[in-house]
Amino acid sequence: MSESTLSRLGWALSALFALFMLGASVAPKLLGLAVATDTMTALGWPDAPVLLIGILELVCTLLFLFPPTGLLGSVLMMAILGGAMVTQMRAGSPLFSHTLFGIYLGIMMWGGLILRDARVRALFPVAH
Repeated sequence: MSESTLSRLGWALSALFALFMLGASVAPKLLGLAVATDTMTALGWPDAPVLLIGILELVCTLLFLFPPTGLLGSVLMMAILGGAMVTQMRAGSPLFSHTLFGIYLGIMMWGGLILRDARVRALFPVAH
């Protein structure tokens, strides 16, 4: 595949990941929607710093989208997704639909970054 095709596919995956994060996770937390606090309470975190988590997710998503900091954003976002997975495990959530959802998001995020950034492809040569 040509470099431009890989880059376009990578940006498409990256955009899907970012839109999901911004719409389904960041926005409810930053807007103070009840779904964000209710979800955290149901998962065993009744006093969770929902606004802080939303800000961290927003910063990591923006770092991921900005090419010079994409790798840093991906690493930091994986930390957040890992915490979400552990929270789902602790709550006894279903494995494939809830607990592993962070892995699914991580695959989409890393796949987008690897496809769009030749430097990252050189580090992780899975797209050759």
